[in-house]
Amino acid sequence: MNRLRRHRARIAVTLLPVLLALLHATGAWRLPLIERLDNIVYDARLRAGMPRTLDPRIVIVDIDDASLQQFGQWPWSRDKLARLTRELAERQQVAVIGFDVVFAEPDQSAGLQALRQLAQGALRNDTAFAAELERLAPELDRDAAFADALKGRPVALGYYLTRSEAPRARGQMPSPLWPPDALPDGGVYATRWNGYGANLPALAAAAPAAGFINSAVHADEDGTIRAVPLLARYDRPADLAAGAPSGYYESLGLAVYRLATGSGPVRPVLRGDRETQPLLEALVLGQGADRRVVPVDTRASALVPFRGPAGAGGGSFRYVTAGDVLAGQLPAGELRGKLVLVGATAPGLQDLRATPVSANYPGVEVHANVVSALLDGRMLAVPADAAGYDVAMLTLAGLVLAVGLSLLSAPTAAVLAVATGAVMVGLNTWLQAEARLVMPLAAGLLMVGLAFGLNMSWGYFVEERGRRGLARLFGTYVPPQLVDEMLERPQHYSMRAESRELTVMFCDMRGFTQLSEQMAPVELQAFLNEVFSRLTEIISAHRGTVDKYMGDCVMAFWGAPVDMPDHATLAVQAAIDMAAAVRQIDQAHQARGLAGISVGIGLNTGVMSVGDMGSAVRRSYTVVGDAVNLASRLEGLSGHYGVEIVASRATQQAAPAWAWQELDRVRVKGKQEIVTIATPLAPAAALTASQRDELEAWAGVLLAYRAQDTVAATAALAPLTARSAKKVLYRLYTERLASMALQPKIQNWDGATRFESK
Repeated sequence: MNRLRRHRARIAVTLLPVLLALLHATGAWRLPLIERLDNIVYDARLRAGMPRTLDPRIVIVDIDDASLQQFGQWPWSRDKLARLTRELAERQQVAVIGFDVVFAEPDQSAGLQALRQLAQGALRNDTAFAAELERLAPELDRDAAFADALKGRPVALGYYLTRSEAPRARGQMPSPLWPPDALPDGGVYATRWNGYGANLPALAAAAPAAGFINSAVHADEDGTIRAVPLLARYDRPADLAAGAPSGYYESLGLAVYRLATGSGPVRPVLRGDRETQPLLEALVLGQGADRRVVPVDTRASALVPFRGPAGAGGGSFRYVTAGDVLAGQLPAGELRGKLVLVGATAPGLQDLRATPVSANYPGVEVHANVVSALLDGRMLAVPADAAGYDVAMLTLAGLVLAVGLSLLSAPTAAVLAVATGAVMVGLNTWLQAEARLVMPLAAGLLMVGLAFGLNMSWGYFVEERGRRGLARLFGTYVPPQLVDEMLERPQHYSMRAESRELTVMFCDMRGFTQLSEQMAPVELQAFLNEVFSRLTEIISAHRGTVDKYMGDCVMAFWGAPVDMPDHATLAVQAAIDMAAAVRQIDQAHQARGLAGISVGIGLNTGVMSVGDMGSAVRRSYTVVGDAVNLASRLEGLSGHYGVEIVASRATQQAAPAWAWQELDRVRVKGKQEIVTIATPLAPAAALTASQRDELEAWAGVLLAYRAQDTVAATAALAPLTARSAKKVLYRLYTERLASMALQPKIQNWDGATRFESK
């Protein structure tokens, strides 16, 4: 929780792109850039996942340039279309014929030619005129011939819907799929229209089915067709007395599918109830084993899962030139059982569309892809709850990123960002592949990228600037592990002086002067580097801060700049390890015939000033104060008492984990206050029985000594001296007691030893 509070500014910055993405997802502030990115992502995934295989069930009879050159410009006469229909239905025995063409005007080509002949005076009397008209009647009414060819055939005609302020209704539409009250009032369940252009009544009556061909109605802002409506609602204007009734009508692709499968009625799937304004979620086609659930969006549209590249060379559908069919050049039965869509790819007929697959995609092949996808159950749709999914995903991922990126290291944060994006892409892909639902993705990916970029930028330019400054300030004083710890909260550390309770150490080498006389300057330099490097390693390992090197002395302290409740314990352990390290170095030097060395260490715990101190020319992070001076004086006493470490009572009390042997009560130079000094003997938990007995006996010696009972003190000291004949401390007190025995007792004696030198 503390780390979260420390990084709250960074977390807030990271949440900015999350907020931006949520505003877009909720519709509060739609961002065109994100919508374009969503389209780019969808298009790329669509193209990558296209099967690029031939669907042998569907054939496109193509009114192409070659057909127009062979049989004349479009529109063709209805007798040709009748012949085309019969060829497909009778000789080729196709299963379904769908016309991506509207026949809204009567065929007058033959009648105009006959009337022109009459006007030129080719016919002279009324009887002959009537007879000639009778002879030409079948030729004049080629629409009837076309209608006759449609009767009894599985044919679906096309028509188009319009929307304008002055609506028009031309031709005859089929009966609606559903009446207008089939869905609850107040909702928009499909695109609404108020006009249409349909086929001639005779043709519409002859064909068993028809569907609208408005494939471009849902083209996106970039003009690309990604989704097509399966249903549309026609609302007949109040001032239009005649015409098709209001209701829901099906598309040409859906009509062809229903003709081919005999799926029967279409049923809506609504989510919610009539009181809460339900949303259209899917269409159910057929029933029983042939039941097909087709997901749709709130406009009854579905995304087209294109099979592959467009055109005769695209390989998705077989293209047959309409001219070859009219000329009877196909072997009989070659198209038996196929679903045939008749449409135009000739550029002049303007039935080319922009799709994710191609900028010039034949409109008839769009319908072919719809029929193919309906047959296979591959239709895609953006569900009604896509925005809710996007909001939930953005919120969850945003919180993970805001917290995770702020707390983790840069490499780990990069892994988190990549993993978050991968999870979003994986879930999105799974929903599209398994549930046929297309969910938004661009906002999430953009959010991940921006969140990572902003977070890392804030960390580098704001937090890292403070961290780098902190590292520059403390890097030469503080162990690397402490610098790393400080960098977690750089705002908590500065070079500003403050008073704190710390433990300070002075460590001086004994015998250095004699050793330096035996060594060349270069050798002496190497030796000092070796000793100081080893001592510094030990200080750093115990979280100490090196203050300075002074000749053959090193000064260090514990408890700053990083707070350490156990600073005294760490300092004592460091002092013991340093003394052991110097003994090892001494053994190696004596083996080389060099003078021996030892170490003297002074420790004191107390309140002192710590911070950046010095002059304008040279400054350093150091400690000053009376407690520091005392540690320096104690270091000088180590040789007098024959021990390596001398610590004050304050340090002894702050490090209770150690068993201490009291040395004396002293007044050091410059201080009138009595200081009790001691040396660490062993960890309290590891104290042996022999050591415990020695400490108890020594306590008795000190008690008798301070009572000036020289007889009792001498008697108690004798066994200790015998046990450790070489121990300087015991010999020192033996000499003191011998001197005291020759002198009278001192009144009000405090038992302290005064030292007038450092």
